[in-house]
Amino acid sequence: MVPDVSTGDRTRGLLSYLFGPGRRNEHTDPHIVAAFAMPGLTDPGRVALEEHQDALSELAHYLDQPVELRRQRTGKKVPQHVWHCPVRTAPGDRYLTDREWAEVARRVVHATGIAPHGDDAGCRWIPVRHAEDHIHILATSVREDGRRPRNKRDGQRAQAECRKIEAELGLRRLNSGDGTAPKTPTGAEVAKAERQGRKTTARQWLREHAYTAAAAARDEQEYFAVLTALGIKVQTRLGPQTGETTGYSLAAPDDTDDKGKPIFYAGSSLAPDLSLNRLRERFAPATAGTAVTATGRANIRDTQGNAWRRAERKLRTTYGFLLGSEGGQDRESFDRQVQAQAAAFAELLHNTAATAPKGARAELHAAAVAFDRANRSAIRAEHQSAYALRQAGRELIRAVGGEDGSAVASLLATAVYVLIALDHWHQQRGHEQQAAAAQQSLTHLQNAYQHTARPALDRRAKRAPGPEETRRLAAVVQAAVPEQAGRILADPAWPALATTLAQAESAGIPPRHALTAAAGQRELDSADRPAEVLIWRLRNTTAEQTNARTHAATSRTRQATTISPSPTTTPSAIQRPADTMRRRR
Repeated sequence: MVPDVSTGDRTRGLLSYLFGPGRRNEHTDPHIVAAFAMPGLTDPGRVALEEHQDALSELAHYLDQPVELRRQRTGKKVPQHVWHCPVRTAPGDRYLTDREWAEVARRVVHATGIAPHGDDAGCRWIPVRHAEDHIHILATSVREDGRRPRNKRDGQRAQAECRKIEAELGLRRLNSGDGTAPKTPTGAEVAKAERQGRKTTARQWLREHAYTAAAAARDEQEYFAVLTALGIKVQTRLGPQTGETTGYSLAAPDDTDDKGKPIFYAGSSLAPDLSLNRLRERFAPATAGTAVTATGRANIRDTQGNAWRRAERKLRTTYGFLLGSEGGQDRESFDRQVQAQAAAFAELLHNTAATAPKGARAELHAAAVAFDRANRSAIRAEHQSAYALRQAGRELIRAVGGEDGSAVASLLATAVYVLIALDHWHQQRGHEQQAAAAQQSLTHLQNAYQHTARPALDRRAKRAPGPEETRRLAAVVQAAVPEQAGRILADPAWPALATTLAQAESAGIPPRHALTAAAGQRELDSADRPAEVLIWRLRNTTAEQTNARTHAATSRTRQATTISPSPTTTPSAIQRPADTMRRRR
């Protein structure tokens, strides 16, 4: 059950809408289901058509009487005196009768302080029902005694009461809001998108692309440049004294008003964490302890796929941090660091969606969009603590590819565990909206992993060693991880694991040691496919070992070609044997 509190200043106008046909003729049988004083109250939905307009005016005048008296007494117009709260059931909920909706309205106006039970001097209010799944509660926010109601935090109070009503009426239990959700599109924005045949409104489209640009950009200027390259109009706000940029607004291509002017949305109105100040916190340069050296960046790009392996390593570090305790630090500091890891993980998802194999991009994009909501909480992130993961994620934008898909599948496998850990953290902290969004993101991420991993695992399985060698490796599994050996060998991915163990052995890593180390990175009891988990861990270890040896060999070659001649070895000395040979002829 979803309440949505807002205010306005036109009682008659809102009544006309509530008792009218709706913007798309969606209103059916508008009528009042309860009121502050039902006897003698005219219901515009139950009068003859020729009396309808007069009934609307009469009802508006009746509801506005306390407002008018206050205006006469103070000599000032009462601002925003129309209180409006639609309450809607969730899709799939059972049908509620008028009597049940009347009780819902009474409880909401009581909980929000508009008209407490037993308070005869409360505000005047009515709920109008014009559809099966919702009502609109309209109240004029001046009490009978001339005072304004004590309805501070009315939106949160309405949410809390609706959670209780859901439980009592057997409705779908929704998650409470926490003030971190982005502004929802208005009815006019939705109608415009429908007329233009678009699935999302301009506001939602801009929000998604702003997150994508922020994930790829390294600084504020690059962020605006990426947006401009996408065809988005950027309008910056300058400070009157300093001339520095203090804010920005975005407009989607071809989204104009009736005068043909672009419709701009401020970054903060797209989402709280897309305000310029929040973005600058993310774009802040690295501190001494988090800087990535030029040599390190060069090594990252040495071979195709290394960017994916680096990102996967950083994800493993993040996963270990999330599984650990606060480590002696206070809970607030720990949570700020976790929130920073979540923000960096959100960026990594967007960059992965942009560069992963095409078949997995749709699911990854859906996972990234869903996690954008999971990433927004009331906790302020300590972004510097996640600088390494953020940089590794940005390297993916510049990666050439994911080798044969194994590097991408490995990263996605680790990303699944990181997402599960972040979901668990949100649940522990009571972040209902974020936990629900994390679950949605997890479903899409797992689908993307399956799409990417299956071909890679099939290729490994086809290259499995012969029967005798496979039996030897199975004995190694039983000796290295006896408590999990049965599940590992029964896993359909065992042939692919046998190939991976053989490759590790060829790289100079004893299979038993490799298995013991891989199993120790994280317990396998909760893994549905333990062999798959071990494959990606062993593959990464083998790739790192091979990569390290390649770098060492390259370094030795470079050193050999740059050695200076010995001071005692002169050009004339080198030429003497040849001179002697010529003399002997």
